[in-house]
Amino acid sequence: MSIGETLHRREAPSTTPSSDPASAAVGPPASEVDPLALVGSVLRVADIPQQRRIFCNRNLRMDEIDLVGFDMDYTLAIYNQRQIETLSVECTLEKLVGKRGYPDEILRLDYDPTFALRGLVIDRQQGNMFKMDRFGHVDRVYHGRRKLEKEQRRELYRLQRIRLSSARYAAIDTLFALPEAVMFTRIVDFLEQRRGPGEKVPFEKLWQDIRDCIDEAHRDESMKRVIKAHLDQYLERDPELGATLHKFRSAGKRLFLLTNSYWDYTNHVMSWLLDGQLPAYPSWRSYFDTVVVGAQKPAFFTEKRPFIELDADGRERGPSPPEDGPLQRGRIYQGGNIGEFEERVCAAGDSVLYIGDHIYGDMLRAKKASVWRTAMVVQELEQEIEAGQRMAPQLARIEELERRRVRLDSELIYQQQLSKSLQRLEPAEANLPEATLEAARCEVRDQIEHLRTALRELAREINALETEVDRTYNPWWGALFKVGVENSRFGEQVEDYACVYTSRVSNFVNYSPLRYFRSPRDHMPHEL
Repeated sequence: MSIGETLHRREAPSTTPSSDPASAAVGPPASEVDPLALVGSVLRVADIPQQRRIFCNRNLRMDEIDLVGFDMDYTLAIYNQRQIETLSVECTLEKLVGKRGYPDEILRLDYDPTFALRGLVIDRQQGNMFKMDRFGHVDRVYHGRRKLEKEQRRELYRLQRIRLSSARYAAIDTLFALPEAVMFTRIVDFLEQRRGPGEKVPFEKLWQDIRDCIDEAHRDESMKRVIKAHLDQYLERDPELGATLHKFRSAGKRLFLLTNSYWDYTNHVMSWLLDGQLPAYPSWRSYFDTVVVGAQKPAFFTEKRPFIELDADGRERGPSPPEDGPLQRGRIYQGGNIGEFEERVCAAGDSVLYIGDHIYGDMLRAKKASVWRTAMVVQELEQEIEAGQRMAPQLARIEELERRRVRLDSELIYQQQLSKSLQRLEPAEANLPEATLEAARCEVRDQIEHLRTALRELAREINALETEVDRTYNPWWGALFKVGVENSRFGEQVEDYACVYTSRVSNFVNYSPLRYFRSPRDHMPHEL
């Protein structure tokens, strides 16, 4: 029996509902947990499709989690990425032309959405976009859509350490940031084709203009007004989301919403996502014990901003200082800070799990400012896993060839050392005729040439397979989490700052809310 079916068969809560549906006592109290609600939809991990699994970097005992928090955008609310990117590009270009004086022609350029993924870096000085591995090695660089050759990459990015904290660089860390990266590279090409002799394209100004116009499109509601009017076009309604939140509550956990979006937009989106999913919850606010909007993360984790209480229409009622006591169920708060939040919800440290999508604003800052446990939603993960499954034979072949290359490299080194020894050896020392010794030398030289030829052929086959694999993931950049055999910078950040990661919040519905997620044993090379 599914959780949804269990809910439909359960009698309504016996508590008298408040006039505010969000303050209604919903779901069974911890002392009356219905076992069916906890285990009705739990599957063996082996039965869960890989795309819907939760992956563990650090042991996480869900039975020790008292409070579960959620970001909204790209966490509870999964956007139709192509639709939202198109809207973002249109709104930004209109402002670039109308307010920044860019030529009308940029409105008609093609903007390939595949030409960006998370983890890339913009070089605002050079007008480049590049991908790094976890060691800071720059693997691929595009100037506009022109790929730079190895020597150009080396000259720009291998002679000194890249400091991403410098104003020269801008990290593409969120799905919201992908359209600005695509626009930047496309307009770089356009402006360079139009420039006169000796004229330079102002790359830094271009980047800043794009950033400012995107920010303005968010501030002035240009984008959100369209999204609110057509939620079904821009958002995906997950039929398992309500059941997932209910499952946490049925296990006695309290839930909170902590989002940077402001009340009006939050209410529109969350109502569309959750209202009417389960009969026991009269509105989306019924799922949450605490609602905080306009949190301004990462400032929520790093500054001491006060909480402001809002009314149901989003108007400010006034400050909500710590003297007011615990944050109340059914009320709406804005702003705030982590220290006061922990005090007023009576939960702190590793009893709190926060689920978000932003590697910096959600994962990294939560880790550095607290000991909250973290779960990261990586929307692209489903596509990455599907690409890996399609390329499984090629990936297995690459591993086989890499093992063979190691053996051939070792044999080549041995034969080269043997050749040097034979060259130094005199016939008298070996007590052999000169002809015999020369024949041995020739045999070793032939073996060396044979090994070198085999290694060249091996390298060509590996390169061809790697190119095929990369194009399957992304035709320009390859896999999101990898750069060659190394983790990408983004992959390393997910590994470092997310205790667990998954493709969507509703994947938790397949697991017990009391599960012990165990990370795989970590090995150093000498342990393998």
